[in-house]
Amino acid sequence: MRSTRRPAACTTSVGPDGYASSVTSDLDRYIGPDLPDEGLNILHVDMDAFFASVEIARDPSLRGKPVIVAGLGPRGVVSAASYEARKYGVHSALPTAIARRRCPGGVFMTPTTSYGEVSRAVMAIFREYTPHVQPISVDEAFLDVSGARRLIGSPAEIGHRIRRRVREEHDITCTVGIASTKFLAKLASEAAKPDGLGIVPCATELEFLHRLPIRAVWGIGEKTAQKLTRLGMRTVGDIARLDVDALTASVGTASAEHLWALARNIDPRPVRPERVEKSISNETTFGRDAPDGSVWGPTLLELSRKVASRARAAGWAGRGVTVKIRFGDFRTITRSRMLSAPTDVGHEIYAAARELADTAATAPVRLIGVRLDHLVEAAAVGRQVALGEPEHGWRDIETAIDSAAAKFGKGAVRSAGRLKRDGDARTRD
Repeated sequence: MRSTRRPAACTTSVGPDGYASSVTSDLDRYIGPDLPDEGLNILHVDMDAFFASVEIARDPSLRGKPVIVAGLGPRGVVSAASYEARKYGVHSALPTAIARRRCPGGVFMTPTTSYGEVSRAVMAIFREYTPHVQPISVDEAFLDVSGARRLIGSPAEIGHRIRRRVREEHDITCTVGIASTKFLAKLASEAAKPDGLGIVPCATELEFLHRLPIRAVWGIGEKTAQKLTRLGMRTVGDIARLDVDALTASVGTASAEHLWALARNIDPRPVRPERVEKSISNETTFGRDAPDGSVWGPTLLELSRKVASRARAAGWAGRGVTVKIRFGDFRTITRSRMLSAPTDVGHEIYAAARELADTAATAPVRLIGVRLDHLVEAAAVGRQVALGEPEHGWRDIETAIDSAAAKFGKGAVRSAGRLKRDGDARTRD
């Protein structure tokens, strides 16, 4: 097995079976706002119900109401839900139709363009404390504050300052997780939500981590969780003390190494502030104006798959989807929306793009294009380690197509819709 070194600043004693000692059911003992932060340099800052919070800040009359930001079309999904709406079982990625049934009294709103402006302002606040800021979404980022201790203060002090400034300057809240690694800092912010600060000290980091359910580990979806459950795995600690060979037999070598390392909080990834690409796009011009979605729809699907393939090849995922449409009179428009989570899956990009295009394409279309933006490292959001869970089945299919195209050429695999169109064209000829 590959050896992966832990950050030297924080070391924790692990028993011979890989299980941290003295595990209890009291989370407050292992995470909290006032625990020691020595040896901790990584912050994960996550905005609370970001889209919904921005809308409430713009219209204070919405405060206390179940606000749901979502696509309102027949295939729309929820982008964000206020905590009042979450009490009804409404959450991001839930189909809007289901959200309406669960929360009939909810205030449903379409996404607006203001989120990007607020996001940039919040990220600017982060950079006042450290240049080492890695956005992983429009509403969350990792910070490395190791160089800020002497000038500004401890990680906890920085976390408190950031939370105060975000609230005062934008009337929204955020949660900060502080730990020795990116993986654990993200788990800490999740545990401290909403509007909290969670510190996981070096001395008790494995006690905190090992008592969490296995689904807390990046890459463990429903299908993988079922496999691990059959091995008797219930908690992260169970994974840490499992024989690696047994884990490999269940989930494969690469995934076993990944899961085993994270179960011991081995995560050497640094905070990377730079991002090479800002967006990935593809567009095409029709030989004849496409009269409706039955004509331009299959092309939009192919463009979405191409964008996704380029994103996967570069290791990116994106949360923003934009459709570009040029009509026969050369009038050009764009329509954008934010996804509930970053993606590198063509089927998911297409679903968002199609919903936008269905509304915007009010006349025959001369050109259509799709863009994926708000890019983040795919590994940072765990998509590249998803282990066959049903909702990621399209990614498995598209990755297989990538491999076939690399081996046999780009025309080796085509969709059934493309084959039908080609056949129809030959028939007409």
